[in-house]
Amino acid sequence: MDNSNIESLKEALKYSPENIPLRFLLADNLLTLNRFDEAEHEYRIILQASNDTRATLGLARIYYAKGSYSACNVILEELIESGRHDVDTLVLYTRALIKENAMGKAIEVYQKVLQLNPGYANEELDSQLRSRVGYTEQDGDGDDEVDSRFLEKPSVTFSDVGGMEHVKKEIDLKIIKPLQHADLYKAYGKKAGGGILLYGPPGCGKTFIAKATAGQVNSKFLSVGLNDILDMWIGSSEKNLHEIFELARHNNPCVLFIDEIDALGASRSDMKQSSGRHLINQFLQELDGIEGNNEGVLVLGATNTPWNLDPAFRRPGRFDRIIFIPPPDQETREAILRLKLQSKPAEDIDYRQVAKKTEHYSGADIDAIIDIAIEAKLEAAFVDGIPKPLSTKDLLEAVKKHKPSTQEWFATAKNFALFANDTGLYDDILTYLKIKK
Repeated sequence: MDNSNIESLKEALKYSPENIPLRFLLADNLLTLNRFDEAEHEYRIILQASNDTRATLGLARIYYAKGSYSACNVILEELIESGRHDVDTLVLYTRALIKENAMGKAIEVYQKVLQLNPGYANEELDSQLRSRVGYTEQDGDGDDEVDSRFLEKPSVTFSDVGGMEHVKKEIDLKIIKPLQHADLYKAYGKKAGGGILLYGPPGCGKTFIAKATAGQVNSKFLSVGLNDILDMWIGSSEKNLHEIFELARHNNPCVLFIDEIDALGASRSDMKQSSGRHLINQFLQELDGIEGNNEGVLVLGATNTPWNLDPAFRRPGRFDRIIFIPPPDQETREAILRLKLQSKPAEDIDYRQVAKKTEHYSGADIDAIIDIAIEAKLEAAFVDGIPKPLSTKDLLEAVKKHKPSTQEWFATAKNFALFANDTGLYDDILTYLKIKK
């Protein structure tokens, strides 16, 4: 609507000053044309005549457009308290709160918008209020408080871990002894606890060895994944992380295990979103014990890609001890095969022979081999209806069909170990691959 039409509306109102719909049309169009003072005058006339909340919302829009965000918020708060909870009002309130840097309240109001209209999408508000770094969609709104549902007392110990003797010995020296002899360490001014990073190819038992570590020292075990920490709302991920650390501190001695830690602690130099950097900074503060005493809390992180982790995490006092978890050795593979086939129909299995043929296979790969062998037996049983037991031949045939999934990981890891290993961080990978620098 142009200025000539505005004059026509004003002229019409001279002959019908009590025509509220006509005055609304004039006020709304004045606001659209940024003639704020005239629009405010018309809205106030409407309020004197009818107390219509649409006119109140119009005044709030005027104050927002003028940059008077505090005045805008006062009006909107009164509107909402009086029972107006429509999307337009709440969206304007969200925008005004952002302008006043009240991000927590803005997130709360925007969540109400999405509850009222689940299909609502606003790219500008989403970019300001939602975190895009590392977020994975999950059920719920992320407001549930962290509680003891994460805690468990593992029944497994190192005696349940087949093979991996050098890994268990290193964990015993660097982790278990300090927790078992805390008084001795205290006499030398050293605290029990700290951070250990377990790395290696996927499916090789990093989670199981962490759980066995907790069982070995008879401590509580707190296992969390990305979905327990990451939240779409900016600031909520940091809060979740802090609450998890607080839960571990209140239940010490405690082993806090965080899987896929590279997704939480990725290199800040590679990040474009500030929300991801804020989460990493919060993580570093929690490891340093700035907001609480970490004594008696052992933080175990697991990752398949340690080279993606921010270097700040490897500073002394954080994840200063890094342990390579390789694929199971022959003895361990044999133990895994015996365990997995214990409850399945099998006859005269040459476990040693199968174990020899599965070099570089992970525990998950061994599961896959057994599944392939069983599927072949089931297919044969469909013909005559007679289930036949698994044999060594069946397992060896399955090995031919399934290549070790760790090979792709080692192809990448070898490059880092050879060309990005000035500190010797990845020497264990070279030792496993029998490569001399």
